[in-house]
Amino acid sequence: MEDENRSVSGFLHFDTTAKVRRKILSILDSIDFSQEIPEPLQLDFFDRVQIEQVIANCEHKNLRGQTVCNVKLLHRVLVAEVNALQGMAAIGQRPLLMEEISTILQYVVGRNKLLQCLHAKRHVLESWRQLVEIILTACPQDLIQTEDRQLIIRDILQDVHDKILDDEAAQELMPVVAGAVFTLTAHLSQAVRTEQKQPLASGLGETQYAFMLDSSFTSPSPAQSPAVDFTSIGDSSLHIILKKLLDFILKTGGGFQRVRTHLYGSLLYYLQIAQRPDEPDTLEAAKKTMWERLTAPEDVFSKLQRENIAIIESYGAALMEVVCRDACDGHEIGRMLALALLDRIVSVDKQQQWLLYLSNSGYLKVLVDSLVEDDLTLQSLLTPQPPLLKALYTYESKMAFLTRVAKIQQGALELLRSGVIVRLAQCQVYDMRPEMDPQGVFGMREPPVFIPTPVDRYRQILLPALRLCQVILTSSMAQHLQAAGQVLQFLISHSDTIQAVLRCQDVSAGSLQELALLTGIISKAALPGILSELDVDVNEGSLMELQGHIGRFQRQCLGLLSRFGGSDRLRQFKFQDDNVEGDRVSRKDEIELAMQQICANVMEYCQSLMLQSSPTFQHAVCLFTPCLSETVNREGARQDTQAPVVPYWRLPGLGIIVYLLKQSANDFFSYYDSHRRSVNKLQNVEQLPPDEIKELCQAVMPAGVDKISTAQKYVLARRRLVKLINNRAKLLSLCSFIIETCLFILWRHLEYYLLHCTPTDSQDSLFASRTLFKSRRLQDSFASEANMDFRSGLTMVSQHDIDQLQADAINAFGESLQKKLLDIEGLYSKVRSRHSFIQALVRRIRGLLRISRN
Repeated sequence: MEDENRSVSGFLHFDTTAKVRRKILSILDSIDFSQEIPEPLQLDFFDRVQIEQVIANCEHKNLRGQTVCNVKLLHRVLVAEVNALQGMAAIGQRPLLMEEISTILQYVVGRNKLLQCLHAKRHVLESWRQLVEIILTACPQDLIQTEDRQLIIRDILQDVHDKILDDEAAQELMPVVAGAVFTLTAHLSQAVRTEQKQPLASGLGETQYAFMLDSSFTSPSPAQSPAVDFTSIGDSSLHIILKKLLDFILKTGGGFQRVRTHLYGSLLYYLQIAQRPDEPDTLEAAKKTMWERLTAPEDVFSKLQRENIAIIESYGAALMEVVCRDACDGHEIGRMLALALLDRIVSVDKQQQWLLYLSNSGYLKVLVDSLVEDDLTLQSLLTPQPPLLKALYTYESKMAFLTRVAKIQQGALELLRSGVIVRLAQCQVYDMRPEMDPQGVFGMREPPVFIPTPVDRYRQILLPALRLCQVILTSSMAQHLQAAGQVLQFLISHSDTIQAVLRCQDVSAGSLQELALLTGIISKAALPGILSELDVDVNEGSLMELQGHIGRFQRQCLGLLSRFGGSDRLRQFKFQDDNVEGDRVSRKDEIELAMQQICANVMEYCQSLMLQSSPTFQHAVCLFTPCLSETVNREGARQDTQAPVVPYWRLPGLGIIVYLLKQSANDFFSYYDSHRRSVNKLQNVEQLPPDEIKELCQAVMPAGVDKISTAQKYVLARRRLVKLINNRAKLLSLCSFIIETCLFILWRHLEYYLLHCTPTDSQDSLFASRTLFKSRRLQDSFASEANMDFRSGLTMVSQHDIDQLQADAINAFGESLQKKLLDIEGLYSKVRSRHSFIQALVRRIRGLLRISRN
């Protein structure tokens, strides 16, 4: 090579103004992708199929590793065949036979040349691909600037596609090209997102921050900047790359699934470019009016995404058919990537063309029905030494895609129609919950490094099913009762598992996650009104059984309140289980979120039960006894967190609600401060002390923080802070919800007990208990078993109980608590929504407590 080409810059020709072909592309030009194929054999005497078979049998690998046919061996075989012929006719035709043998041998020599030539081309293409990969991977940023990197990748991608998409191009070169395209697209995605990390303008308000892939990039306001392209290479170049990728996928036709696997990966990397990164929820965005949001100009992400989906949809059913077929059948990795691609496309396809095709062509039904086929394979994965875990990963991809479909209202209806929840109810793998092993896996303290424990594998199977049920319940507005009826049947068909999860014997991040999902499902599905919607013909006996199941779910959910309503022992537990620093931090966030989610779900359930079954205040269904003494007990030292504070067959007292209200108000302020501190840190990451930066990085990357550059440390610290801010924002929203619901339930109970309840020791007691009995018979989910504690717990309310309730409530619901609650409304509720209920509820409760009962 000439001297000026020995450097990378000379080799790649960054100076694109001079019309010089980049060296790396000149090498690609020198490889001829087309290949002349010898004419097929025309034989008069020998049978062509048999000869092809003989040629295949004589093939071997030569010293260079090329597969060729051994001509001498073939010659011997054919001559022996001729010599074996008997009779006068054979002797007369011998010269003709020998001539045909000569034709066959010439054909095989030509065929060998073709195979050697293809092998050489594949070899040189493979080495060119390695060269490209090494240059892109190993050359540091300062040697190839971001803009140059994008231009080089664009040029190589366009050229390599043009060569393989040519009609003359040999199919044997497809696998190598697909591999190169995959690497190039991955680097293009990385280069574009690195470019976006550079701030384009500064000094704008924090609400305009879009955190571009872990770093801050300020979107210029529309007044300041003309329409800009998303990247230095321009949107049109990106569109050309997308079209060529899609053409390549269609060129592979029915075969070449492994080649398409690389192309699906490339397409996922490409679509990632237009994916909006995580933005911090600074609680400021909510201040914008709906009109401001609707009239805001389209940002670069939405624009590119819209153009991408328009290009994809222009390919019509041909592309849909290929991707859907790969998602349902074939090699595991191919299926997983096809499902991931479908997931991505369906999530941005506003016209729902793909969803429509999936439903109408029956592919969605095939995916749903395959869940029952997966059942046996998944059961075999729960043995201590499982076979390969491929089936588990395909199942996870399938469930993730179905959950994505369920997030669209039309998708949820299609899934209900194709009976997805009925299929989940039929699967037996969910009943095979492994025993929890407190000593780690079979007595080993160290968890296994790569293969998850049976319990973790079981959770990987159960959690996606619970998530799917939850999403369907949320999305299926029109058919909500039908969805809830099916989900209730799913819960009942796996009731042993559901009971085990609700008992929550071992408290870990995993079990709390299960519980958070499950309580969310129960709060929407196990409601009294659902029974009338069940598809099955229900006679009186089975109706009682169903009521029994619902009653048990309700009691266990209420029992959870006393465990997770914020007892201190559980707060200390959070720090026990992991030794790894970074892992422990993120695990602590998960646990905290799951606990608040469980409380919020149970409170939502209580609210739904009360609203559904209490048409009037006089006939309220009371879920809590008029006893506030539990707040006193709870604030003392109570050590046994394993057993619920209230045995779950007896109704808990209102004290738990007041305790939860106080606890949530305190939590709210600690989360609010933490949220505000993190937002301030995010705005001034560069000013943070090195120790704090290191600590933030370790939460994302437990090992090797010291080896990365300062710029990368800032990127990691920002990523961690965005995650922290969003975690705190979720916690604030849950606390606010719990507070509003607690106040509502407290108000409804106080209103019933202080205004409408007739004590048993008054003259009207006989009448009162009859009225209460009648009102409870409408929905007596608690007395569904031969157990009268609930009714008697409520009917035995004496005048003393009511007086005591009023006195305790006045003390518990004091001025300081009321001020806290109103502060929360001012700080948070009014910022998030025009509607806020805290002030109204506080006012009503205060009014009730002032009423004299005489």
